Amino acid sequence: MLFVLGAALLWSTGGLGIKALPDPPLKVAFYRSAVAAVGLFVLLRPRVFPKSLAFLAAIASYAACLITFVVATKWTSAANAIFLQYSGVAWVLLASPILLKEPFRPRDAIAIAVAFGGMALFFVGKFRAGGLGDLVALSSGVFFAGLVLSLRMYRGPAAEAAVAWGNVLTAAALLPFVASDLSLTPKSAAVYLFLGLVQLAGAYALFLEGLKFVTATQASLAGMLEPVANPVWVYLFLGERPTPYAIAGAIVVLGAIGWRTISSPPESPAVPPD
Repeated sequence: MLFVLGAALLWSTGGLGIKALPDPPLKVAFYRSAVAAVGLFVLLRPRVFPKSLAFLAAIASYAACLITFVVATKWTSAANAIFLQYSGVAWVLLASPILLKEPFRPRDAIAIAVAFGGMALFFVGKFRAGGLGDLVALSSGVFFAGLVLSLRMYRGPAAEAAVAWGNVLTAAALLPFVASDLSLTPKSAAVYLFLGLVQLAGAYALFLEGLKFVTATQASLAGMLEPVANPVWVYLFLGERPTPYAIAGAIVVLGAIGWRTISSPPESPAVPPD
């Protein structure tokens, strides 16, 4: 559990690091993933190469999720970006019975309806300065769901490889758009090293290690530390205050997801196969 909590805490610092950089979002996403790719290949040493269409879909979803999250964090508040990205949990609940043949229970429908009601609060008085950023954050949630659904088709080394190659794809896809200006200052270089090595690579190494010892339910509950802590870091260090409606929406969304997770039957620990 400490591994998973540590991963969620590291993930939650993403909004702070991204907001602290003056660079445009695509440049931030490029350097963040380029550094993370190096770190993940050193830490995880993935042995699987992307060949199947499902594996390519997994790394493409991961890359799109990373890019849209950075763009959303630049264009709207850190609180909106992370909470709206977590709308992907609702899409997983909707799509898993169709794509993965998992049972759909009444509590799934209740949790989804309540979560979407909470997300509606994010848009009260919006669609001005941060309106487009909120929509990008919602799209990030869709890509997040695609990643989760794709990774559920794999076990063990394939999950590590998808994360590592996903960062390679992100950096490669963005390079043509940022090649004209790859300049760095000492401050930005330090922030990029932190985002890539700690906030992404280190967090995923901890998370994958933690999944060997805790159930999926425990991991889901511990992962909720990320959207709670993300706007807290930004508020403490950068003074960006989430709106009361965003706070209320966050409470509703997390409450719905938390109730759905706690009400699930016990699961067996996730043990990677040989």
